[in-house]
Amino acid sequence: MKAVSGTALVLTLVLLSPLPAVASDDAIEAMQDYLDFANYDAGIITPEQLSEDVFRSVHFVDTRDADQFGAGTIPGAVNIEWRQILQRRDELPTERKVVLFCNTGSLSAQATFALRVSGMDNALVLQTGLNGWRERAAYMPAN
Repeated sequence: MKAVSGTALVLTLVLLSPLPAVASDDAIEAMQDYLDFANYDAGIITPEQLSEDVFRSVHFVDTRDADQFGAGTIPGAVNIEWRQILQRRDELPTERKVVLFCNTGSLSAQATFALRVSGMDNALVLQTGLNGWRERAAYMPAN
């Protein structure tokens, strides 16, 4: 009886486990095309590159959650959580650079990659994120 209930438990867990996400062939091809032709620094901007002129010319997107955004962000930034970036891409300008950031740059890098693969070549990730900007920004507006 124990062997049957143990087998039933394992079978139930397997059936209830989420299946891994599998990308379509088109999605894989689009990502590979991007990777084949992207330069090492494609889609990246560092805090040191954010001079006053650059700072004033870009559109900042804070990809953290609303609570973190509310606790402090780069002045002028809008909040679009990283998982929502493709659903809300129509809110982003196409005529100027869009700089995405999170605390360290890791989640915003995923959002930037998604945007760039989807054709938004003006999307950049802020390498080292908000933490790096606070420590090494070439320009920081006065509060």
